[in-house]
Amino acid sequence: MATGEHAVPSEGAGKAAPYRPGYELVAEQLLTYIAEQNLMPGDRLPTEQGLAQILGATRNVTREAIKVLAAIGRLSVRRGAGIFVAATPGALNDDRLAHFQPTRMEHVMMLIDYRQLIESDTANKAAGLATPIEVRAIGKSAEVSLGAALADDVQAFAAADEQFHDAVGVAAHNVFLRSSITTIRRLMSQTDILLLHGDVPGSMEVAGRQHLAIAEAIASGSAEKAAELMREHIDTTRHQVERKIRDRLFNLAEPAAGPARKPREPGR
Repeated sequence: MATGEHAVPSEGAGKAAPYRPGYELVAEQLLTYIAEQNLMPGDRLPTEQGLAQILGATRNVTREAIKVLAAIGRLSVRRGAGIFVAATPGALNDDRLAHFQPTRMEHVMMLIDYRQLIESDTANKAAGLATPIEVRAIGKSAEVSLGAALADDVQAFAAADEQFHDAVGVAAHNVFLRSSITTIRRLMSQTDILLLHGDVPGSMEVAGRQHLAIAEAIASGSAEKAAELMREHIDTTRHQVERKIRDRLFNLAEPAAGPARKPREPGR
């Protein structure tokens, strides 16, 4: 049976667990292929059929994998022209980010390290520069995130979480910091989609209460406290994501597939 023809359980045996669809596994293989071949933004990939042969997957599953990677901004499909590696979204457009592996622990942890540096400094600056309107926006989004957490509303929490971190970025009055936060969140969303399937990696309530504490520090103008609370918030996220990824990867079963095929050089 070709790789990706069936879903693979993502939790331990005996649990009613979500499954990783075959196309997501093939999408992961395709990102690895791009990195191994050192393909850069703008480089053309083999045809859909060619990729299916390289990855040892069916053409239908390969097509779905291409769609999901296009949806998260990793591939660009141009009618009549072919499939290309897409440019990294955001102002921090660096060719090296084209090889970010959203299902690889090492890459995800590096991204979270960077996020901690950027967002703690952003909170520090926001505490000294936020206008009254910006302070209210930060506080309101923090309150909404906690309310969504207490209501166990994952989608509402995710929206409020994004609004909170963006509001802190706005209050820092630094377009580069805000752009960095946007880029980080876009890359992290690839991990959410391809590996975590939108699952919240830890306690929404803990995160919501941390949002409130950060908002209060910014409102009081306590720059060092705001930065420290943001570092703790991101550190909590780091441990939760790390545990979630380890649990998921540890319990993943290998798909029933024949011997792996040796990758071929891409058509240019």
